[in-house]
Amino acid sequence: MTQKKPTHHTQADPHAEREAEKYEKPVPSREYLLQLLEQQPGPVSWETVADALDIQDEDRREGVRRRLIAMSRDGQIASNRSGDFGVLDKMSLVRGRVIGHRDGFGFVSPRDGGDDLYLSHRQMKKVFDGDEVLVRETPGGFRGKREAAVVRVIKHNTRELAGRLFRENGICFVRPDNPRINLDIMVAADKTAGASHGQYVVVGIVTQPSRTSLPQGEVTEVLGDHLAPGMEIDVAIRNYGIPHTWLAGLQSEVDAIADEVREEDKVHRVDLRQLPLVTIDGEDARDFDDAVFCEVLKDDSWKLLVAIADVSHYVRPGSALDEEAHSRGNSVYFPDFVVPMLPEKLSNGLCSLNPDVDRLCMVCEMRIDVDGRILDYRFFEGVMRSHARLTYSQVGQMIEERGKRSSGLRKQFAALTPHLDNLHDLYKALRGARDRRGAIDFETTETRIIFDESRKIERIVPVQRNDAHKLIEECMLAANVCAAELMELSELPMLYRVHDTPKEEKLSNLREYLGELGLRLPGGAEPQPKDFQALLESVEGRPDAHIIQMMLLRSMNQAVYQPENRGHFGLDYRAYAHFTSPIRRYPDLLLHRALRWLVRNGSANERMVAKKVHVEPGAKALPRERILPYDMPAMIQLGEHCSMTERRADDATRDVVSWLKCEYLQDHVGEVYRGVISAVTGFGLFVELEDLYVEGLVHVTALPKDYYRFEQAHQRLIGERSGARYHLGDLVTVQVARVDLEERKVDFAFGELLSKTKKKPNKPDKPNKIRRLVRALWKWPWSTSESAKGEVETPPEKPRKERKERPAPGPGARKSRGRRRPSGNAKSAPPKRNR
Repeated sequence: MTQKKPTHHTQADPHAEREAEKYEKPVPSREYLLQLLEQQPGPVSWETVADALDIQDEDRREGVRRRLIAMSRDGQIASNRSGDFGVLDKMSLVRGRVIGHRDGFGFVSPRDGGDDLYLSHRQMKKVFDGDEVLVRETPGGFRGKREAAVVRVIKHNTRELAGRLFRENGICFVRPDNPRINLDIMVAADKTAGASHGQYVVVGIVTQPSRTSLPQGEVTEVLGDHLAPGMEIDVAIRNYGIPHTWLAGLQSEVDAIADEVREEDKVHRVDLRQLPLVTIDGEDARDFDDAVFCEVLKDDSWKLLVAIADVSHYVRPGSALDEEAHSRGNSVYFPDFVVPMLPEKLSNGLCSLNPDVDRLCMVCEMRIDVDGRILDYRFFEGVMRSHARLTYSQVGQMIEERGKRSSGLRKQFAALTPHLDNLHDLYKALRGARDRRGAIDFETTETRIIFDESRKIERIVPVQRNDAHKLIEECMLAANVCAAELMELSELPMLYRVHDTPKEEKLSNLREYLGELGLRLPGGAEPQPKDFQALLESVEGRPDAHIIQMMLLRSMNQAVYQPENRGHFGLDYRAYAHFTSPIRRYPDLLLHRALRWLVRNGSANERMVAKKVHVEPGAKALPRERILPYDMPAMIQLGEHCSMTERRADDATRDVVSWLKCEYLQDHVGEVYRGVISAVTGFGLFVELEDLYVEGLVHVTALPKDYYRFEQAHQRLIGERSGARYHLGDLVTVQVARVDLEERKVDFAFGELLSKTKKKPNKPDKPNKIRRLVRALWKWPWSTSESAKGEVETPPEKPRKERKERPAPGPGARKSRGRRRPSGNAKSAPPKRNR
């Protein structure tokens, strides 16, 4: 090493005291060793590191060696064949997470950001989707992406998965249902748990994949037969590793909690039981974590109370309940089924604001002026009693009938309608402020799957949003903004909901797409939320408005949880956090703990913070280590974990909805639907069905007979002979031709072009000599069988043969999933607000 040796490493190591508390003979902290290695031009031996730190004691030198090996094992640093250690970037290594592709190749998403690296089919034989790896960039590339080779797997994240068991020629193997995993799992004949051929099973991975061998496992659970009711949820839960059984020891904690709120828990709280707070949720909601009340003040401003179930009172840090909630991260809402973050005794009982029972709550009280500006706010602990459990449909109807002769609902809830009318007036003010601010308002259409008694899909219907939905959404947004601002004032380490500005590459792709439609995104190089909103408003009413909105959504970054506040781009908030759903989101529970600590220790806080909280006389202060034992490094890890569990839930839910919609269409093969062309490729058109929001492929051979040329820049297919043009966003009719449930694919036969999107005028084509020759050849009484890239000639039509289910190919011979996009790209959101 070239750096000057410190006389004692404890003088330079900022974490020396921490290490001294842990070990009798302390060694340098990981942070300090990493800092030292970063200063070196290349890898160095462990002896060199120990010498540089002037460590002579043999036990401590051995401690340095073991710590460096552990850091290498955990991917913080890397070691070479000589046993030297170095930081990753100076050894040309990248740490990241594997993302599998249904076609067998994959990518590595770098941990520290940057573009993904391509992994070939050969490299993907060594890993599963989701594994954490060290890779080294290699010569070559794939569609403009850098290519990499796997150097080492840091962590295997696939311990079990779901799939179908097949028996062939005395060999047993499980074919994973997860399309991102293209490796079959070999299973010994005596390790199948009695599963029959074709049944869905859960297989535990015994031996991970390698370059020379397939992974091996044993069946740990038999889920049941193919297409059994509810199988799609059982499979998704296992595929995505969603915790669904409660920890041992948790039930004893739950049993120790009283069935009703104890009297001693109600003291030292603001008593709101006489205030007509109400919950407003969907018809099928079972947990109610927010209640609202609004009244007009003398200066014509509004006082808004948002009361949220006080989950933090029952779920304490370090408890089994807390460990389970942390592991789950959030509730997962499947169609007609929920995997809750908390046990039912809390989620549907003590922490659910059910009507006519006492409940503990954390309250955000706001004063809002006629322009929708929050003038002041404060947080406090309360005890409340919901005066009604209302639904969006009920409140929406009462809003519509306001000023008319009293209807049945307005008569039934006569005592509450003045407060509901106040809420609606406040909503209009908040909505006006939002419009002036320029926040993006994506009007995504959700679908609801209706089952019959045997859980067979009866129908799929769009969910209509009314003013009641939007009213509650605005109230929750206001409370979340106040909570984020208070966290900033307090300077406590806490998770913000961060939505970064769109990346330049995504903006460039979006502008290219919009240009072909004759549209423009204003705002120059750095468009603001108001520019996106202006574009959304300009396409309202177009048949392709939904597709344009989806393209805008794809240009956005995914919102994440992190302790560094970087604002929320989409909502155009300087600071934003999640406060309103602690029953179903762990970040909200963390925020409640911080709020309770601030409330209970209000007098000890800075004056600005103390003004924003209220504590009742006699309430005891809470030690921070008891309720908020988190530092910044811990909060960073919590943010990464909660962001991961949110993505996990979204992916699992999307997969289940895709399965169910494919299953639904299996019973509707031959039927004709309207849809919009959602993507154009050289091999055909992807069409998304109206109302159902299921995507399928019209292969180029299913289009009217012609010789088609794909123009990627214009996102269209053009028939050379007929001049027919099929463009992104065109409205068409299609017939359901085939459904492959295992692959989640739908094939359509083309019907007719109903209407074309408005596009910018294109200059007349100037065909070159080759194109003129091709056109001339079409006039001759023969056809060519040759095709160029992006150009396909459809063969003469012939009767379709009935497709029969083929037997599964042998282990390892995965059938190609083809250049296909998954069908059923449904927008399925949780039943509550999750901005």
